[in-house]
Amino acid sequence: MISVFKFIFRLTGLGLLAVAIIAGISDASTSIAQSQMQLQPLGQLLFSLFPDTFPILQPAIERHVHPALWDPVLLTLMTWPVWAVFAPLGLAFLWLGARRRGYQPQFA
Repeated sequence: MISVFKFIFRLTGLGLLAVAIIAGISDASTSIAQSQMQLQPLGQLLFSLFPDTFPILQPAIERHVHPALWDPVLLTLMTWPVWAVFAPLGLAFLWLGARRRGYQPQFA
């Protein structure tokens, strides 16, 4: 059962890293084309993907989870570039799903 979860974590981690790489390449190509640094924030991407449900996200989180989660935490994450959010998440999921080797002492 644990191996199934590790497989799901590895698969999720690889997917998140793929999204981070695609977002990084997109930001780099846009920056080169416009001759200035252009990084797409996560909030802008989420609003373009979910224009109807994104505006009700703030009241829902503040009402049903906790008000402090929206203002310092999620609001800060919404201003970060997409690749800067998804890359660490992907690496964390890969770390959680890594195959561990048992410690075997080696004697010289």
